[in-house]
Amino acid sequence: MKLARETATVASLLHDATARIGATLGLDTREARLEARVLAAFAWSVAPAWLISHDTDRPAQAQITQFNDLVARRLSGQPVAYLTGTREFYGRGFQVSPDVLIPRPDTELLVEQALLHIPADQSVAVLDLGTGSGCIAITLALERPLSRVTAVDRSVAALAMAKRNGDLLDAPVEFLDSDWFSALAGRRFDLIVGNPPYVASSDPHLTRGDVRFEPLSALAASSAGLSDLRHLIATAPGYLKPGGALLLEHGYDQAGAVQDLLRAAHFEYVRCWTDLSGIYRVSGGVLSE
Repeated sequence: MKLARETATVASLLHDATARIGATLGLDTREARLEARVLAAFAWSVAPAWLISHDTDRPAQAQITQFNDLVARRLSGQPVAYLTGTREFYGRGFQVSPDVLIPRPDTELLVEQALLHIPADQSVAVLDLGTGSGCIAITLALERPLSRVTAVDRSVAALAMAKRNGDLLDAPVEFLDSDWFSALAGRRFDLIVGNPPYVASSDPHLTRGDVRFEPLSALAASSAGLSDLRHLIATAPGYLKPGGALLLEHGYDQAGAVQDLLRAAHFEYVRCWTDLSGIYRVSGGVLSE
């Protein structure tokens, strides 16, 4: 239902959009309302708080059309982050596009564990594999200013986005065009982190929801989603300093397999950490000296 110009207030437009988003995308009212508010704030270039204090205002027809167009695109399945071009991660705003994965709260667990491996008072060499938007590398560089962070990606478009975010957030990160370790010959790091593709290529979830619009090459991997994880774990020892650590995000059912791979590659103190949902999301270990 679209409201007539003479009856459309900020509140009524948000109410209508919330109902449509919830019904079409199967979201609960809270999630649907949040999405409607984000789209309205973006469409009208206002702060979210403005929507509350001006709930009885009647937007101009051009504003209503702009908002409804965004809602229609969301109803087609396009992610909110791609519609607005931004996504928050670890308290900072990152630019995103369909060239990169949308940063997710689950990945903040990888950052938190990485920070525990980076002393605040030391210059530590850190490598982020498959950086995408740059959210992991940039966050680590800003949270640990003495660290020396390098980020690589084989996608030219993704790397351009990561560099843009690095410039916008004034993060001292070295960005390199590299297919995993290919451009890093002779280099060694104290810590290597990564959120590689780990969804099985045949997983039906790849054809549903937001992920339909995200780059498949950054999501899916062969061998039940383990091919890239297996490669990184086997190759990382050649790029780690003795006693260096490797931390990788993985799928909900891959913790056991990843830990076995880490032990086979001579990593010690292998363990796994759970995300906010209690799912084993990150595994890692320390390279034996």
